[in-house]
Amino acid sequence: MLELGSRERRQPAPTHVVWESLTEPRRPSARPWLDLLPDETEPNVLDSAHPHLVVWSSLWPDRPDDRIRFDLRPVGQDCGLRWTLTTTGEPPSTSRLGHLRYRLNLLVNDRLRRSYGQ
Repeated sequence: MLELGSRERRQPAPTHVVWESLTEPRRPSARPWLDLLPDETEPNVLDSAHPHLVVWSSLWPDRPDDRIRFDLRPVGQDCGLRWTLTTTGEPPSTSRLGHLRYRLNLLVNDRLRRSYGQ
């Protein structure tokens, strides 16, 4: 498995709340945050361990071998959240990899973070 990128940031919500946001992003009571582009698809939860791990399938249909792993840890009242993009397939071009990393960072460290009021 090849690591394509990873980043950790603090989320202004408890770990169990962030875990729930990642495992059920479309639940009726959730604030919307997972805004996908036309070339992206809804992820499936492939693995999870409450409240510290979630693994998603790829967001990109043309990259089915990619996985997105989320590692969560308590940081005071907040959550330290690390996303890691991996693949068992061919790595993308440099420009495409930049786009994939940007999208994950935008979704997780901007949209998800803002859904908690920050």
